[in-house]
Amino acid sequence: MKTNNKYLIPLSLVICLFFVWAISANLLPTMIRQLMKTCELTPFEASFTETAYWLAYFICPIPIAMFMKRYTYKAGIIFGLLMAAAGALLFFPAAVIKEYWFYLCVFFVIATGMCFLETAANPYVTVLGDPSTAHRRLNLAQSFNGLGAFISAMFISKIILSGNNFTRETLPADFTGGWEQYIQNETDAMKGPYFVLALMLIIIAVVFVFSKLPRINEEQTDRRGKLINFGVFKHSHLRNGVIAQFFYNGGQTAINSLFLVYCCTYAGIEESTATTFFGFYMLAFLLGRWIGTMLMGRFKASHMLTAYSLANVGLCLIVVLVGGMTGLYAMIAISFFMSIIYPTQFSMALTSLGPDTKSGSAFLVMAIVGNACLPQLTAFFMMLNPDWYHAAYAIPMICFAVCAWYGISGHKIKANKISQQPLNQPLTQ
Repeated sequence: MKTNNKYLIPLSLVICLFFVWAISANLLPTMIRQLMKTCELTPFEASFTETAYWLAYFICPIPIAMFMKRYTYKAGIIFGLLMAAAGALLFFPAAVIKEYWFYLCVFFVIATGMCFLETAANPYVTVLGDPSTAHRRLNLAQSFNGLGAFISAMFISKIILSGNNFTRETLPADFTGGWEQYIQNETDAMKGPYFVLALMLIIIAVVFVFSKLPRINEEQTDRRGKLINFGVFKHSHLRNGVIAQFFYNGGQTAINSLFLVYCCTYAGIEESTATTFFGFYMLAFLLGRWIGTMLMGRFKASHMLTAYSLANVGLCLIVVLVGGMTGLYAMIAISFFMSIIYPTQFSMALTSLGPDTKSGSAFLVMAIVGNACLPQLTAFFMMLNPDWYHAAYAIPMICFAVCAWYGISGHKIKANKISQQPLNQPLTQ
């Protein structure tokens, strides 16, 4: 994969965005487990943490795309970094208020900032180099998303989760400070990691302020047109891509967000051991991204998307039929095969959109709203029948079947609808 040397620094800066938003998004499973303790919630109630976070991805992309069309990708990135940092700092007042609704608001603010980054970064990576290697370049950038996910799962989760899982009835009588102190300790454990995340975001924002990024010619000419173009849906491959992304995101997050709940509540694993399994789960995702990126030099992206999606359909079927530790190991394998699906579908859906790229990117990011409903549906079915909790994983199985359909036929561009302008516009300094 060749990338023009003048694009190396901008590409490296944008890759940093993939890393930081992965840390933010992949802390959610840990936070669901933690908020079950601090706010005394059921798994189903705590799963609405995901809803609050990912709902921002449905509400905000169109205004964000309009913002970036009027200004630039760079302006959107800097604003998003600062907004996400402000949201992370809200964990300090949250530790005083200790109300679940306030935490939901905090996650919404953080997610809005991250939504700026994702709406800008994904399409920007596709134009920083040769159009023929856009799929591989986006998978490479998303590999650093996998690295952030691994760090969140293997290390940061252990900082936040103490291993104590007391209720009012099981708290030891000699626990210093009693129930109120236990809740305060668990609440305070969330502040440190989010403070560090806020600092990282601010530092990256400052670097972007003083960095000169190449401007896409589209950014210099498209301000006269519509700020958002709903006509982009005339492209069937983009329309199908939005559908596929909705189901992929919902299926992935259903497995991710409930992983620790599955380990501790249904597989009977101690919290400290569960976080280690979660680390291996995200390590599989990271390895899948790196290996998948290399394999894309030999195989067509659509073929790999189909093969990986069908592998996950089979692995989800194992979870549905068996559950327990066997299901847990199957989920680790699912993580490996999930790795390339999101960036591959994203880049395939943006192919040949020309000046409609920002609009297409906004709608693809909006499809992440699947994260705000399908995990909750999965958690509801797990709660509905605790003896057959693993049957709920039929929901992500269906999601991966939709991804396989997109790889087989949904991604194909109809000749009469291809834009006359290529996706990758020339860049100017």
